[in-house]
Amino acid sequence: MSYDKFTIIQSPAVPLPIENVDTDQIIPARFLKAVERKGFGDNLFRDWRYNKDGSPKADFPLNNKKYSGKILVGGKNFGSGSSREHAAWAIYDYGFRVVVSSFFADIFKGNAINNGILPVVVTPGFLQKIFDEIEKDSNTLFEVNLEQQKFTILSTGENIYFEINPYKKHCLQNGLDDIDYLVEMKEQIKAFEVA
Repeated sequence: MSYDKFTIIQSPAVPLPIENVDTDQIIPARFLKAVERKGFGDNLFRDWRYNKDGSPKADFPLNNKKYSGKILVGGKNFGSGSSREHAAWAIYDYGFRVVVSSFFADIFKGNAINNGILPVVVTPGFLQKIFDEIEKDSNTLFEVNLEQQKFTILSTGENIYFEINPYKKHCLQNGLDDIDYLVEMKEQIKAFEVA
């Protein structure tokens, strides 16, 4: 499945200053029955976003209209727990294209990249600066430049370099998953087979 090509994103961010967010909190197990990658965003953080009667919890950031954007900023250790790919599906389906944290669980990080989401690892100090800027002004813009591998707080100009595997960077920049990448390489594969 192809995804949006990732180049540069300038966007405000939604803060989720909670540590140890696991995949069951991102998308509860009872919503894993669907086999298509659609509709999962409706249940992103379901148990944190809604009361038992289905009414929204006013104090949860995704329910607060002052927060918006394509960037989700989480606390340390985001995406721990089970390896469910549905967590990445839910984040993408909701509209986020970047998740920022000071640490990601490895399996979640891989699932995110494979599903068109860029996980940006920053230092704990820089993460706090991001939260502080959002607290000062919820409309603060951030820039994520995948080509330069740089995350910038536009209001202050402060930025930080982030790591990404070159192959996965290519896939994100071109909106490719692993199968799309192989299809893109079909002529080289044919030439190799002939040789």
